[in-house]
Amino acid sequence: MLNAVLLSEFRRRYALEEHGIYMKPVIMFKSQRIDASNQAHETFNEVIKNLSVESLKAFLERQTQMTTEDSSETLALAYDYYRKKEEHLADIIREIKREFSPSRIINANDTDRTGLLEKGHYEALNNLESPTNLYRVIFAVAKLTEGWDVLNLYDIVRLSDDPKTKGTKATTMSEAQLIGRGARYYPFLLNGEKSFKRRFEDDSKDSLILETLHYHTINEPQYLKNLVEALDEMNLPTGMDGKNPLLDVKVKKSFKKTDVWKYGKIYYNETVEVSDDYYDSLDKYGVDNKNDIIVPYLFSSQELEYKAREVTGDMTNTHHVIVEFDKRYVHKVMNRLSFYHFHHLKKYIPLLKSREQFLGENWLNIFNRTVYAIVPRSMTKDDLRPNEKLKILETYFMDVAKKIKTGYSKRRGTNKFIGYPIREYLTDYRKRVPNYDTSRMLLDTNPQKVKRFEIKEDFYVYDSAIINHTEKQLIDRIGERVAELKEKYSDVYLIRMDENMHRESAKSHKLKLHQFGSNHKEVRLEGFQPDFILYLKNADFIVQIFIEPKGRNIEEEQWKEDLLLYINEHESDILFEDETEDVKIKGVKFYTMNDGRNTIKQIGEIALGREMKGLSIQEF
Repeated sequence: MLNAVLLSEFRRRYALEEHGIYMKPVIMFKSQRIDASNQAHETFNEVIKNLSVESLKAFLERQTQMTTEDSSETLALAYDYYRKKEEHLADIIREIKREFSPSRIINANDTDRTGLLEKGHYEALNNLESPTNLYRVIFAVAKLTEGWDVLNLYDIVRLSDDPKTKGTKATTMSEAQLIGRGARYYPFLLNGEKSFKRRFEDDSKDSLILETLHYHTINEPQYLKNLVEALDEMNLPTGMDGKNPLLDVKVKKSFKKTDVWKYGKIYYNETVEVSDDYYDSLDKYGVDNKNDIIVPYLFSSQELEYKAREVTGDMTNTHHVIVEFDKRYVHKVMNRLSFYHFHHLKKYIPLLKSREQFLGENWLNIFNRTVYAIVPRSMTKDDLRPNEKLKILETYFMDVAKKIKTGYSKRRGTNKFIGYPIREYLTDYRKRVPNYDTSRMLLDTNPQKVKRFEIKEDFYVYDSAIINHTEKQLIDRIGERVAELKEKYSDVYLIRMDENMHRESAKSHKLKLHQFGSNHKEVRLEGFQPDFILYLKNADFIVQIFIEPKGRNIEEEQWKEDLLLYINEHESDILFEDETEDVKIKGVKFYTMNDGRNTIKQIGEIALGREMKGLSIQEF
C-alpha cells in the first residue's frame, strides 16, 4: 500500500515541480470480497496515520536493499526522489497525510444499511478529474468495472487475499476491461494546452511517470499470463515495469589510434559561482513583474461548473475576462503550494525577508497588475466562482515557481569555453534498452522507440548506439555525407554524448552547455548536454557542432534550441581558456524526424558554406 502511495505522490510532485502541471493521480485498491476491501480500507488509514520521517526512511532503506534487476523502474525513481529530499521529508509527510486523509478516500462498496454508496460518493466517482474533487483513493470490489471512466486513474492495486481466487480468462478479461478504462489518456495541461495524445518521448522518465498507468499485483504467473493476453486482445499496450540488462557501449579501437583521440578536445563553456546578491529581482529569474497576467485557463466538460456547462475543449471562441480577487485568495494559493512556504521560497530567493515582501512591488507586484483568464466567450467575469479563481491563480503561481526554480543556480555559464581532452572524457559506458509494450500497436518504426544499433563505419566513434529511430536517422544522414565533408576536413567524427558516460561524476557537470550573455527568452541556468557533437578538423581549424535530436515535447525544451542558435549569433563573444584561435563552436536547430527543420542543410552551411548534396534516405 505504501508503495502505491509513494508512487502516486511522486507523480503529483514530479508533474508540479518539473512541468508546472497540477494533477491529482488517483489510486484504486481492488479486492475480491467486500469484507477484505473494507479491512484494507482500515489498514490503509492506519498506514497513513502512523507514517513518520523515521518510518519512511526505514521503509526506503528496506526497499533499496530488496531492489533487484527485475524491480520496478518507476518505484526506483520514486525511492530516489524521496531519498534526495531527506531534509524535506517532514513537509512531504504532512502533505501525504493531507492528500490521503480519510476525507479523501471513497469506499465504493455497498453500505451495510442501505446497499448504496455513501452520500455524494456516486457523483464524486464520476467526476474524479474535476479540480474541485479532492479524492485520491478508491476501495472497491466489482462495482466499477462497467460504465465507469476516469482519466486520472494512474495506479490499480490488486489486493490478492484469497487463494481460491483463480486467474481464469473470465476474471482476467473483467480486470483487463477495468485497466482499459483507467488507461485512457489523461489530457493534463502542458504549455497552456490540453491534448488526448501522448506528449513525451516513449523512453523518457516524463512518459513513464505521467503517461503510464501502473497495475500492481503479486507474481501469479498464470493470472498475469491471462491478463496480458486479455489486454493484447484489446490492443492495449502493456509492459513489465522492470529493468532490462545493462549493455556495453565501447569506444572503437580504431578511433583510439587516431590523433583526434590522442590530442583532440571537446569544448563546453565554463561556469562561475553566483552570489546571493545577484538575485535581487524576479527579472533575474526570467519572471515578468510589470505586465498584466494572462492565464490560459482551459476548461473541459468534466471540469466546468458554469451554468449548463455544455462547454468542450474547443478554445477557438474565447475571450479574456478580469479575475477579481483579494489577498485571501493569494495567501490560500501560497499555503497550498509548498514551494511558497517561506523557508522553501527563501532557498531560491536568498534576499527575501518575508512572503509579503515577495508579493510587493519590487518582486511579484501581484496587486498592481491585472489578472486575466482565457475562458469560453459565453462566460463573464461574474461567472467565475471562488474555486475557479483559486485554480486560475494557482496555475499562475505554479508557472512562476517553475521559472524561479529553473532561473536559480549557484553557478551560471560564461562565454569562456574550456577544452576537455577527448581521451579522458569519452569513455565506455553501460546503458539499458527500455522495456516496451507487448501490443502490436507499437511498431518497430516508432520514431521514439529505443533499441541498440551496431555502427561499423569509422566516422561514429562508438561501436554501437542505444538510441531511438530519430537519433539513428540523424546518424545515417550524417554518415551518407561524410565523404562530402572529407573534401574539406581530414577528420570527420560524430560523437554521442550519452549521459550514462559520467553519471553522478564531476565530469558530467563539466560536459554541459550553459546559457551565457543576456536577453534569453527563457532563463534556464541548469545547462544541458546536447546528444551529439559533430567534430570536424582540417589543417587550419576545428569546427565543433552541437546537435540535439528531438521528438515530442519540443516546445517545452525550446530554450535548448535557442541556446544552440545563440552560440552562432554571438560567436564573436566566445573566448577560449587557452586562447585558441582555430576552434569554432556552433549549434544547429533540433533535428526532428525526416529533418523537418532542415538541420542537415544548416550543418552543410556551417561546415561547407553551402547545402550538402547527400543521398536519399528512407523516411519512417
